[in-house]
Amino acid sequence: MSQSLKFDFCNITVFDNYIIVNIKEGINVTPDRNNTLIDITETYYLNKPFVYISNRINSYSVDPKVYLKTSKIKNLEGLAIVSSNYQAKVNAEIEKMFFKKPFEIFSELEEAIVWADKITKTE
Repeated sequence: MSQSLKFDFCNITVFDNYIIVNIKEGINVTPDRNNTLIDITETYYLNKPFVYISNRINSYSVDPKVYLKTSKIKNLEGLAIVSSNYQAKVNAEIEKMFFKKPFEIFSELEEAIVWADKITKTE
């Protein structure tokens, strides 16, 4: 089951245990914009483990300060960056230093989904 949400700066698809976010071209993800994303996760994943998947099909920038607050979301199990772009992967390696939970970089969306399913699986 999934639900699609559209905002001026991104498109989001919400699934049972992960969220896929596509930030629009040229956007700067600031703490204010990140607060919108956090509000969505609090609405859909209240006390339920989930993974945030950033599907980087567009070029945009992220203020590293957003990761400090995002790391504090108790039920966020990890963050996946998906991109086939070399520079986006290099940027993600830098961003990884600011995030205090599992953080993986993938070339394919399907790989990130498998990882999300694996780390949110509860026995």
